[in-house]
Amino acid sequence: MKFITGCLLSAFSAALFNKLSAQSVAPSISGKILIENQQPAETATIILLNNSDSTIINSTIIGKNGLFHFADLKPISYLLRVSKVGYNKSYNGPFQAVPGHAIVIPDIILIPDIKKLKEVSIISTRPDIEVKPGRIILNVQNSIMADGNSAFDILRQSPGVRVDNTNNISIVGKQSALIIIDGKPTNMSGDDLTGILKSMQSNTIERIELITAGSAKYDASSGGVINIILKKGKNVGANGSLTGSAAYGKYFKANTGIVFNDRFDKFNIYGNYNYSDNKTYHDFIKNRIINYNNQISNYHVDYNSIQKVYESTFSIGTDYSISPDHTIGFLIKGGTRKEDYTKNNSLKISNQGMLDSIITANSIVNRRINNINYNLNYSGKLDKAGKTLSADLNYTNYNRNSDEYITNNFYNAAGNTYRNPLLLQNISPSKINIRIAKIDFTDPLSKTSKLEAGIKYSNVKSNNNLVFGPFENGQYQSDPAVSNHFIYTENINAAYVSYENNFNKYAIIADLRAEQTIAKGNSVTLNQIANSKYLNLFPHVLLTYKYDEKHDFSISYNRGITRPSYAAVNPFRYYIDLYDYTEGNPKLKPEYSDNIELSYTYNKKFVTTLYSTIINDAYNFNYFIQNDSSKVSIDTRKNFGSIANYGIRFFAPAKFTNWWTADFSVDAAYQRYVSYPINGNLNKGTQDIIFTSTQHFIINKSFSAEITGFYESPTFYGLNQYKSNYHINLGFSKQIFNKSGSIRLGAFDIFNTLYDRVHTNYQNLNYSAIDRVESRYVRLTFTYRFGKRSVKAATIHNTGNDDEQNRTKPAVGN
Repeated sequence: MKFITGCLLSAFSAALFNKLSAQSVAPSISGKILIENQQPAETATIILLNNSDSTIINSTIIGKNGLFHFADLKPISYLLRVSKVGYNKSYNGPFQAVPGHAIVIPDIILIPDIKKLKEVSIISTRPDIEVKPGRIILNVQNSIMADGNSAFDILRQSPGVRVDNTNNISIVGKQSALIIIDGKPTNMSGDDLTGILKSMQSNTIERIELITAGSAKYDASSGGVINIILKKGKNVGANGSLTGSAAYGKYFKANTGIVFNDRFDKFNIYGNYNYSDNKTYHDFIKNRIINYNNQISNYHVDYNSIQKVYESTFSIGTDYSISPDHTIGFLIKGGTRKEDYTKNNSLKISNQGMLDSIITANSIVNRRINNINYNLNYSGKLDKAGKTLSADLNYTNYNRNSDEYITNNFYNAAGNTYRNPLLLQNISPSKINIRIAKIDFTDPLSKTSKLEAGIKYSNVKSNNNLVFGPFENGQYQSDPAVSNHFIYTENINAAYVSYENNFNKYAIIADLRAEQTIAKGNSVTLNQIANSKYLNLFPHVLLTYKYDEKHDFSISYNRGITRPSYAAVNPFRYYIDLYDYTEGNPKLKPEYSDNIELSYTYNKKFVTTLYSTIINDAYNFNYFIQNDSSKVSIDTRKNFGSIANYGIRFFAPAKFTNWWTADFSVDAAYQRYVSYPINGNLNKGTQDIIFTSTQHFIINKSFSAEITGFYESPTFYGLNQYKSNYHINLGFSKQIFNKSGSIRLGAFDIFNTLYDRVHTNYQNLNYSAIDRVESRYVRLTFTYRFGKRSVKAATIHNTGNDDEQNRTKPAVGN
């Protein structure tokens, strides 16, 4: 407080002194440089000339606000010369400087040089991967393997990103990451989020930021933040792109999309539409051994499914500039998704090594999902000092209908039926409504510091029904022991404050977020209510030190939370076969993490990071409850214990020749899992080493190639011991139509090695499994860009409901 008071007194004294001695102050010239659409002429050069002989007195580069200021001038006559690539030079003046007088000239507006615009060619590009304190930046537009792929495929190939066979995406340990798409909601999680990411074409993406220590501006997240930023342009006009791709692995798949943006006067209209037709397979083999009453039983499951997914997604929005400093916008975004699954499950039961019986469960799943999101937003600059205010109102309606009809057949060891088929119905409609209100404020306290603050209110209601039962007396019956009606409501009130300052060789970001959660799970059918209410503080600190031009250091700390998905707290029991179910846990609590990173960067390229992550109330892995007597296994989630993760990460780019470059990344960690006493006596340490590399080859000016490789060592996670995991991808790119188009050919997982092999032997659990989803395929992609490539894209709006949307994971698996 004394420090702040002293600063205020110093500022007041300085202002008073300047007022009293105004007549002795040297003259100055200031103003603003704009381009033709009233936007700041960022990167323009302004030179101050002596009017008498045109000698250069001073010069500066125009920043994001378009302002310039020349002070401490002599009392002579001056000229101003302004230049910018693609624009005519502008001469202004003369201006006669007078002691004690500050000259503020009218705005200078640059005129485009059409002839020069046609001649300009950009020969420098950003590297594919940039590493900064607390984040990795993937410049998608530079990658062959990325261009022509979906956002999901890009993430799956990216260094530091883990995507498992349940489509859980993580960048810190194996906790689910918070995914943001240009600050806008994804509307999905799990399989639904995967569908959105797969339908998003890479030609719409500028870059992806993998943030391991998210600031308080983001919803608190244990698993880090993945920020997908869409491409942007610069000038008035229209542009867009068309993309179409066809792929073949075991089955054919295709997608197509269009993205457009049209800015004129005060309006900007933007949007996109994507359609995908995807057919894949999922094979799962599980071998469960049960020792009960001195009898060894073996339950061997051979599951396979064919998944057909047809999806259409769209967004359309507009921004209107009320004035140069104030903009309002409206966005509608949504989609429809049709899923048709054919599932075949074969269970072989053996006792004492002898086959006893076989039970098959065959079903057809018809699932329909539609969602729509409405967003009203405002952003404005409050004064010339740069204070800004933004606000968002958001409403999302998500509807899901799923109908499954199951036929169970029973065979003895000789292959003969020993009872009539058992017919079951599994109908599970779900409706989720999300309401969000959010306000953010930024105050640039000085040239080197700023203060940010914000508040957020979110309200979620998830209404779920499960009708499950057998076919009896000519119609399906509802089994009251399994059928249920569950309503989950959650209210989160959040506020944050963030302070940033740069001084000498140091820079600091310190912020704090508070989140109050009020949740209620109401199992209507069972008349059971689970309430929870808690308040948490989430600090974040990032300190950086620049030793010199080649050596940078940083240290960061943040605390995060991962709340259960809405399905994970849903007590519904979903049927796989007569001895295998999945079930939600309404008493499941969030898990919390404390993360520390210490990084060293050499020459802005080579990065070494030491890190530590401690997770308490860990639940983000499958927990199996097995009844040895009934032989029934239930897959659920439980707050199991704590996880300690200590590791070191390396990132290094390499240039071997002018035509061959590469990126290398290594993440080596030691992890320890400790269960709470109620869950057993697990206390196990394990290693986890991940190596990724991308090799880039420039064959000629329009033809290039890439090879990416991934390897993860054998490791332990949750209750499971995993074998090593590895895969290799290969891609080629050819630019056509004077670089307005491109043809990409990619071969993914060319050796078909990307699958999980796992074993568990803990307490009464003893099983092994092989889980494989279709990962080997070849894709041919064509992309064509039309219109002005430098058009300024839609304003980025952070609607604030990203975390809530990321938790709308459906409970039914594949």
